Amino acid sequence: MIKRIAVLGSTGSIGRQTLEVIEAQEVFFSVEVLVAYQNTSLLIQQARKFKPNVVVIGDEGLYPEVALLQDEGIKVYAGKAAVAEITEMDTIDLVVMAMGGFDALEPVLAALKNKKPLALASKEALVVAGELIMQAAMENKVPVIPVDSEHSAVFQCLMGELDNPVEKVVLTASGGPFLRRDYRSFSEITPEEALRHPVWKMGTKTTIDSASLMNKGLEAIEARWLFGLDISQIEILVHPQAVVHSLVYFADGSVKALLAASDMHIPIQFAMSYPRRIKNSYPRLDLAALGSLSFEKPDIKKFRNLALSFEAMKTGGNMPCILNAANEAAVGAFLEKRLGFLQVPRLIEKCMETVPFVPHPDLDAYVETDRLCRIKAKEFIKNS
Repeated sequence: MIKRIAVLGSTGSIGRQTLEVIEAQEVFFSVEVLVAYQNTSLLIQQARKFKPNVVVIGDEGLYPEVALLQDEGIKVYAGKAAVAEITEMDTIDLVVMAMGGFDALEPVLAALKNKKPLALASKEALVVAGELIMQAAMENKVPVIPVDSEHSAVFQCLMGELDNPVEKVVLTASGGPFLRRDYRSFSEITPEEALRHPVWKMGTKTTIDSASLMNKGLEAIEARWLFGLDISQIEILVHPQAVVHSLVYFADGSVKALLAASDMHIPIQFAMSYPRRIKNSYPRLDLAALGSLSFEKPDIKKFRNLALSFEAMKTGGNMPCILNAANEAAVGAFLEKRLGFLQVPRLIEKCMETVPFVPHPDLDAYVETDRLCRIKAKEFIKNS
């Protein structure tokens, strides 16, 4: 049977690659729903190509631009509420959550409540409210299949190891464009430089996070919730070749690693096809051509965001939510050249110190924390 896919965030980097996988594997997948927030031109283009049953535009003001698709037999809805409500559709077999940022949280919870299997690429949702999400998945008996290459690697290493104790999980980081750069020149880093990632092709925000290693900090928090790990079981290693995507150490001293070419199509396809592996034509790993693989510990003094992420994870409560909101605000300001590269971790740390801490937050508390943190971050940016 063809698996009918709802792609939430279809115009972003992961969303576009998801559609490329679907196009290449049309015997196995079809597009049932497309959701985007503002990119109407690309959304319309995607809808005309893939002929989904439903299209949703998150920004209600843009509804008239997309409404013309109704003349082509496609249902069109608008608004953030519609993004969550669309997961109620009986014709959806799998939701691919490719939306980034805090806005992904409520649609994720809605999909799980509606018992829809979830291929999750939004690390921010798990960072902000990992406990709520995994509790909802357990209560509704819904699988959450990671899309990020690192978490997909851990997921695959754990297949068949249900009763075997895990000693630790190692997430690898390429190190980004500034791995070898002298820290004394970090204040001179421009957005253009930070967007030149040496390995991966990703969305703008994720690419900046990779340059500061915040992306790896967010992934550590995500891994904690996805795999039920203690903080002491999570380690980060810098691996510039980016072919070993993660490693899992077991109690008997054995180590499993997942290796693959640095191509997001591969973990995206696996998340959609799980538990099957479908033949494809994506690049194959050539170890002989690589020659050698190297690993090193990250410099947390140089990349302060990584240390802040572990501090937030250790503190718990709404602190990871504060970390995430502050980072989103800081990255936006950096891209607009209103904040320097070194000011990003300073802003995050200020927000972590000043936004009220809530030890046992519910969804409303997360929403309020996010709101307050963005207000506080805006004040700090203005006064920088």
